[in-house]
Amino acid sequence: MSNTATVLALMPVAAAVCAGSSNKAFSVALLLGLAYSASIGGVGTLIGTPPNVIFASVYEQYAGMEFNFVDWMAIGVPIVVVMIPLVALWLTHKIKLDHKIELPQMGQWRLAEKRALAIFSVVVCLWVFRKTPFGGWTAWSGIEGVGDVTIAMFGAIIMAIVKGDNDRPILTWETAKTIPWDMLILFSGGICLAKGFSASGLSELIGNSLSSALEMQIFLVMIVLCLTLSFLTEVTSNTATATLFMPILASVAFEKGIPIEYIMIPAVISCSFAFCLPVATAPNSVVFATGQVTVKDMAKQGVPLNIMGAFVISALCYLIL
Repeated sequence: MSNTATVLALMPVAAAVCAGSSNKAFSVALLLGLAYSASIGGVGTLIGTPPNVIFASVYEQYAGMEFNFVDWMAIGVPIVVVMIPLVALWLTHKIKLDHKIELPQMGQWRLAEKRALAIFSVVVCLWVFRKTPFGGWTAWSGIEGVGDVTIAMFGAIIMAIVKGDNDRPILTWETAKTIPWDMLILFSGGICLAKGFSASGLSELIGNSLSSALEMQIFLVMIVLCLTLSFLTEVTSNTATATLFMPILASVAFEKGIPIEYIMIPAVISCSFAFCLPVATAPNSVVFATGQVTVKDMAKQGVPLNIMGAFVISALCYLIL
């Protein structure tokens, strides 16, 4: 499932753990860890984060063939396995808990909770099996225009129809109003900035600069690309950056005679490894919207992780590709 949906689903769990501790640093680390791990985990598969989907589309256009789901996992999963422990160690290296975390007592499952879990399980299955195996259920049913967003909206509508406790819908408007809608405005603003990059010619200028960088040894090229795109994503969004740069990088690599996956894969993964600012990724925005994490908190932890991620991506992509 998508990294954004994962964060939204697990946010109540993280909030409950934070409420059981009076250690502010621990709460910040836990919430940042939730956002960062969702972004990192999203690169494990082609459907985990929007930039991966954009890569697959551009790659098929330029290479003339589809990038296999399993082939992507052979690259993405090792990066996830290495980065998750590194991020956990970095976020917690100065934190010491001197008390036991008190979690709320769980009661019996309510009817609304059971039905919400059932609907969510159906939505997850629809996400996972939308395109696989053998074309997925969209190919079998002949409705291939359905996307992840459509499935999510379907789940929300069903929750607004199906009744739970006290003959009330599982999802009421009173609850829907508490959704952090300002996060969507923040994230959309990053996409608008990316459009401005393109309209002003700045993206073309960056593309020409990267073209000269491709003359270097391929490992150094990967590092330069990873660092450039991860920090550039901080002021746009990972989806906007991928949309902007995947065609540019594919075209430049094709002209230089370099296999396009050598350039595009580390670059697109770096778009999701942006940990400094709320606008960079949807998980960052969701966590920031809680009000418990400041921009300073995120930037302080994110800058070293951006650099760390760039070297991990470059090293593993160089070895695997």
